[in-house]
Amino acid sequence: MKFSSMKTGTSIIGISLFIYFLIASCHPKPKLYEGDMMVGSEAAGHAHETSDMPAMEDKSIHQHEVIVQEVLHTDKYSYLNVTEKDKKYWIAIPRKEIEIGSTYYYSGGLLKRNFESKEYNRVFETIYLVSDIHNHSLNSGASQAKTTHEHSTHTHGKIEVQVAEGSIPLSELFKDRTKYQGKVVQVTGQCVKVNPMIMGRNWVHIQDGSNEGLDLTVTTTENVELNEVVSFEGVIALNKDFGAGYKYEIIMEQATLK
Repeated sequence: MKFSSMKTGTSIIGISLFIYFLIASCHPKPKLYEGDMMVGSEAAGHAHETSDMPAMEDKSIHQHEVIVQEVLHTDKYSYLNVTEKDKKYWIAIPRKEIEIGSTYYYSGGLLKRNFESKEYNRVFETIYLVSDIHNHSLNSGASQAKTTHEHSTHTHGKIEVQVAEGSIPLSELFKDRTKYQGKVVQVTGQCVKVNPMIMGRNWVHIQDGSNEGLDLTVTTTENVELNEVVSFEGVIALNKDFGAGYKYEIIMEQATLK
């Protein structure tokens, strides 16, 4: 999650969301986390719970129902002033069209204090960084099924993709990975997972059905929708280690849409 000139405020959001996902992955039922990372810092501050703001629980147990009062858009993010029962606060999400006065639902979040937005020349005393919000309940029957299909990190069912001309099937890429190491190649696949704007780039997972379950992670500044079939051109890297246990035997980097 073209973007290299992102201003300081939105840079903090991308980095902080990355830290939140790393922390949350170690806790089956994550509470609210507060990050103290400053601009340019390479490590987050100590994460801890706080009781003066709405508690953030695992979305399978608890969700937040909020009404949007105000919306401030940047190039890649949206700041939302929301009310939840008797509380009023700000959240930040990847840019999305939002209707003022409408009800939305979300779960999880990273609390930032004294968060500066250069775009609006203001400091948010407290703001929550949230991965996404939805216009339907996350815990209700049919709505839950729709959420799972449209917004979950993985799609379901058999994937059948017609590989575009010039693209390498993922089965071939994975089989002869050393042959393609460091080279620019083209691949085609269906987006089955996307984590937007973490460390200044989007992390897209694609599959082409050439080998069941074979999944390639692609980092790019391009915007891709879940379930969209796309062709990427990028550099293949092997044994890439981003720290905190996030290692990739094979990954495509600096990818652009073809």
